[in-house]
Amino acid sequence: MIFDQQTLLSDAQAITASVASTNTIDLGPIKPGIVRDIGKGKQIPLLIQVVEAFNNLTSLGVALQVDDNSAFSSAKTVWSQTVVLADLKAGKVVVPEYITRGTDEQFLRLNYTVTGTAPTTGKVTAGVTMGNQSNG
Repeated sequence: MIFDQQTLLSDAQAITASVASTNTIDLGPIKPGIVRDIGKGKQIPLLIQVVEAFNNLTSLGVALQVDDNSAFSSAKTVWSQTVVLADLKAGKVVVPEYITRGTDEQFLRLNYTVTGTAPTTGKVTAGVTMGNQSNG
């Protein structure tokens, strides 16, 4: 898979506590009277992958969030999934593998929520790709 630097949300980001992705994506302002939802139509590949195994925690929540401001003061979650520790091994791909419907505001990020003891290892790389490899 090929990542674009402008749409990379987490680049081997160490997750040692609940935190937002290092980067956000600015989809540009929405003109009055225009409705946006980039999750509709042709699917936009999104890869969220564990690149270093996690330890200690019970589970990791991953949420795709949008907001009309870069501070995410009124963030809306459009998709979320909880992954248990046993599955948080290097190479694990978190689904969905596409940006979901409801992605309709200007700014986009991922939010990671740690449940249980804070991990001392565990990294995630995530972002928009040109396409995701499938070994199935």
